[in-house]
Amino acid sequence: MEKQEYTITLYTENSIGMIGRISAIFSRRKINIESLNTSPSEAEGIHRFTIVIEETEDVVRKLCRQIEKQVEVLKAYYNTNDEVIWQEQALYKVPTEIVTEKAPVERLLRQYGASAVVIRNDYTVFETAGHREEIDALTDALAEYNLIEFVRSARIAIIKDSEGFHKKLKEFEEAEPAAEVVENRYLDKQDKVFTM
Repeated sequence: MEKQEYTITLYTENSIGMIGRISAIFSRRKINIESLNTSPSEAEGIHRFTIVIEETEDVVRKLCRQIEKQVEVLKAYYNTNDEVIWQEQALYKVPTEIVTEKAPVERLLRQYGASAVVIRNDYTVFETAGHREEIDALTDALAEYNLIEFVRSARIAIIKDSEGFHKKLKEFEEAEPAAEVVENRYLDKQDKVFTM
């Protein structure tokens, strides 16, 4: 099998140390994480991890099964780039004089859909969203115009053919509702039951 880029989506409880435990699973298998994003999900109290790796499908499948063994992990999915809608965001800091005096820079920013976030006398910060290749292309182009600083976010992705984890969680709760709380019949008789 050939290595390719996969997006792994995890739904977890929001608990301390979760990122460390998840990343340790990758480290033990000597798998490099290309991108890692965590955020709240559509289901209250549930967090979503979006992880990008380059590996074979067999390794990714086994990795997801291993991750699902973690107590706080509710579900792990893996998808190819064709199966997800994804974006990355980037911020660019460039000298303001370059933007105001060089028409090619203005056209370049417009071509990539960049919008100004902060405009100061000494620099301007632009933001844009897109695929990695688009962000890399704009970064390379702005490097010719004294790019001061650049930062890119981790990937965010939505699975194309998914009805969402929240719906699956609700269906599970309806199919297997939590057991009724049953009072212990010996609770108020502890002196009689637990005597020596």
